[in-house]
Amino acid sequence: MCTSFMSELMLGQHQFGTSTLVSRTSLTSPTTDTLKAALYLVSATINAATTVYTATGEVSGTNYTAGGITVTNATAPTSTNTSATAGVAFFTPSASLTFTTVTLSTAFDTVLLYNSTQSNKAISVHTFGSQTVTAGSFSLTMPANTTSAALIRLATT
Repeated sequence: MCTSFMSELMLGQHQFGTSTLVSRTSLTSPTTDTLKAALYLVSATINAATTVYTATGEVSGTNYTAGGITVTNATAPTSTNTSATAGVAFFTPSASLTFTTVTLSTAFDTVLLYNSTQSNKAISVHTFGSQTVTAGSFSLTMPANTTSAALIRLATT
């Protein structure tokens, strides 16, 4: 999880789901922010210190658009507070991240999840084994949206 994201949450700068509270953008019709996912080269420096999306170090290739893809965000964050899990808030995108029919011949190993509605603020960075793709689809399968497996988890101790 990006360090800047944690404080931005406390400031109310990200809205992953429709809220019943007064929204920062509209008093009557709050909306969900648009999340995006971008892929980065093995040589890129994208990590927890990343604060915003950057094109520096991003992959390029056939059918890949700078800025990546829009993340399917149909599942709102959930929270629970039981003796077994303490307090946990969690979120997983509702579909795999799929880059369709791309050719990415330079090795990549990182995806940046970011909020394009809020000035491209970084949310989280996820690394995986080095990959290349030739005229195929690349999918990152999302984990279960549970207290122990969700892509993003915040817990109390």
